[in-house]
Amino acid sequence: MKNRRRTARHKRHKRIRKKLFGLSEKPRFNIYKSFNHIYVQIIDDSTGHTLTSASSLDKKLRKQLGTGGNVKAAKEVGTLVASRALDKGIKKVVFDRGGYPYHGRVSALADAAREKGLEF
Repeated sequence: MKNRRRTARHKRHKRIRKKLFGLSEKPRFNIYKSFNHIYVQIIDDSTGHTLTSASSLDKKLRKQLGTGGNVKAAKEVGTLVASRALDKGIKKVVFDRGGYPYHGRVSALADAAREKGLEF
């Protein structure tokens, strides 16, 4: 069961990545989640560089969260990555959900980033 779910996510992610491409003026907002943590990167695909990132393992968040595998942690990571992006002058991004369903932690992270000021 676990392996089929993972391969299905990889298939969805490959299908999505064929259509998404982040540029310097509108970079890609990529999400990866594990069972215990959630990770976000804002990537410029034209140069292949990560512009900014945040995760539930960041020193700022780790002490106050406890666990990084819940909706509360996803909201905090979303606000943190949005504030870091806005500090670097990034306002618009292309949303790449990484093959995960837009539900639970993924939607909470995206909503928190939108509330902070990022445009998808």
